[in-house]
Amino acid sequence: MFGSEATTRGVHVAVEPRYDPGRSTPGRGRWFFLYSVTVTNRGEETVQLLDRHWKITDETGQVEEVEGAGVVGEQPVLSPGESFRYTSGCPLPTPAGTMQGSYGMIVLSGKTEAVEEFRAEIAPFVLSEPLPVH
Repeated sequence: MFGSEATTRGVHVAVEPRYDPGRSTPGRGRWFFLYSVTVTNRGEETVQLLDRHWKITDETGQVEEVEGAGVVGEQPVLSPGESFRYTSGCPLPTPAGTMQGSYGMIVLSGKTEAVEEFRAEIAPFVLSEPLPVH
C-alpha cells in the first residue's frame, strides 16, 4: 500500500492505508480499507484540529467528499512536539481508489484563544486490494 506525508505550517500528516479483507465482500462489490493517520505538531505554536475534509475517488473516477467535525469524535490540541494517531475506515465499490484532503486547524494562543486558522494538507494516498501471488 502507498501511504503519504505532507507538512503544512509545521503540522505533519502521515497516512498508512491497508486493505481489510474481514470487512470486504468483493463478490458484492464492496472493498473496505483502513487508514492510520499520525498528526504531529513540528511547529513552535500550539494547534488544534477542528474539522476534516476528504475527497475519495474510486477506480471509475467517482468522487465522494466527506466533511465533519474533528476526527474519530475528537478535536485534539497538539503542543509543539506532540502527536495524535487514529485509525478510520473507508468502503469502496471498486478494488482500488485514492484519498486526499485536509484538516481545518487553528493556532492557539495560551492554549485557549484562536489566533489564526489554516488547512493542513493530507497528501493523496492509494487504497488497493493486494494483488494475488501466483
